[in-house]
Amino acid sequence: MNLIRSKKRVADHGEVFTPQWLVEKMLDLVKGETERIDSRFLETACGSGNFLVPVLRRKLAAVEAKFGKSDFERRHYALLAVMCTYGIELLADNIAECRSNMLEVFAEYLNLDERDDFYRAAFYVLSQNLVHGDALTMRMHDGQPITFAEWGYLGKGKFQRRVFRLDALTQMSSFSQEGSLFAHLGKHEVFTPLKAYPPMTARELACSPLDHGLVEAI
Repeated sequence: MNLIRSKKRVADHGEVFTPQWLVEKMLDLVKGETERIDSRFLETACGSGNFLVPVLRRKLAAVEAKFGKSDFERRHYALLAVMCTYGIELLADNIAECRSNMLEVFAEYLNLDERDDFYRAAFYVLSQNLVHGDALTMRMHDGQPITFAEWGYLGKGKFQRRVFRLDALTQMSSFSQEGSLFAHLGKHEVFTPLKAYPPMTARELACSPLDHGLVEAI
């Protein structure tokens, strides 16, 4: 892999890609989490998926080990694995490539084509989870605040979705630290979701409109 696309992109955006051998060694430091299907990973400068793609591959390997004998559970937990990977990327071509790479890995694992509900559901989820924006300002490319969906699998083919603003989630992380003076604020209304959706099936997700979740004017 070429670690530099162009000197101009390095100068303008600091864009340099981590070699794959180093990515794997870094992921091995949190091996248990990478192999937990519902553990959430956020890459704040995700590029074309140099970290997120191998994270997804590890999660799918865990899906196969646990649910490989049940096609129903295999498909639903594979989609959950996609749901638990998040990324932010400043450059439009990179985020488009990242979504494509992640979708290809998912579709290859389940042997899907573009007409399958799970393919289309994953396409939708990736449009929400992989954001074209700036992690430093916590804004999307159009200036709106970055929002992310918290996805959960309820069983029996139903997924739960709640939408949060990224800046609120980062505050939650600091407030909930053990021994923090503000630990009691962890359940404050500022940390309630912007929107909670009713449980949805993969087919219903596949039919969802392609926007970036809930965009709220401020």
